[in-house]
Amino acid sequence: MSDPSQYVRQREKGGRDVSYPPSPEPLGVWLYDNHCHLEIQDGDESMSLDAQLERAASVGIVGVVQAGGDIESSRWSAWAAASHPRVLAAVAIHPNEAPAYAAAGRLDAAIAAIDELAAQPRVRAIGETGLDFFRTEPEGLGAQRESFEAHIALAKKHDIAMQIHDRDAHEAVLETLERVGAPARTVFHCFSGDADMARIAAERGYYLSFAGNITFKNAQNLRDALAVTPRERILVETDAPFLTPTPYRGRPNAPYLVPVTVRFMAAELGMDPDELAAQVAANTLAVYGSFD
Repeated sequence: MSDPSQYVRQREKGGRDVSYPPSPEPLGVWLYDNHCHLEIQDGDESMSLDAQLERAASVGIVGVVQAGGDIESSRWSAWAAASHPRVLAAVAIHPNEAPAYAAAGRLDAAIAAIDELAAQPRVRAIGETGLDFFRTEPEGLGAQRESFEAHIALAKKHDIAMQIHDRDAHEAVLETLERVGAPARTVFHCFSGDADMARIAAERGYYLSFAGNITFKNAQNLRDALAVTPRERILVETDAPFLTPTPYRGRPNAPYLVPVTVRFMAAELGMDPDELAAQVAANTLAVYGSFD
């Protein structure tokens, strides 16, 4: 597509409630959504990027990191960041996309395209990249590993952060990072491990980003992980339009719902929500740099 601004995807609605949840009470300090996919339209009335950013700002969420997962969405992410002062971009080939690129003989070219995008000043992360042993068949795992290691090299080359997708691959991801050497600012997007993994990640200097699924009834492992994560290593995200926090699970997610997750996390930690938000905001800027 010659004009990346025209790229859009639609999330399947199925039989779920597709109305957007109400806006929460604003936070008392500015905060950021450190991982979202705003090129994916959802809801009964899809919001434009400008509308998403304005609604987020109305509750104290003043910036987002828009993440790519293939060439097209990464180009859209880079365009969004270059065009909107409240957006920074992450670009990558998602681990579940890497086998398809490899099968078509296009993985090297795809990684070269990500390399080119990563040179743009408002592209501040390589992501989301990593390993996914849940969806990818065994014959595709070689391409996943090759892609992951290539993306690690790109994050180091451009001295930007890296956002990791890790699904059912905790030990393999940690092993790869230790063997190859992690980028200076490494983020576990939508952290999915337990307290033991959180301790290991924090000891190695990685950041743990928690999404709305930490509020789910069956996610005690995430709450346990949060409890042992040093405050200076905590980030927050929506992964919008997915992982909408309780009590809105299944409905469309968006950056304006970050305060719901932050307040839940603060209650778990026995902290004032604005105190946690201020710490997470400082962490976000330490990872990605200024949005100005």
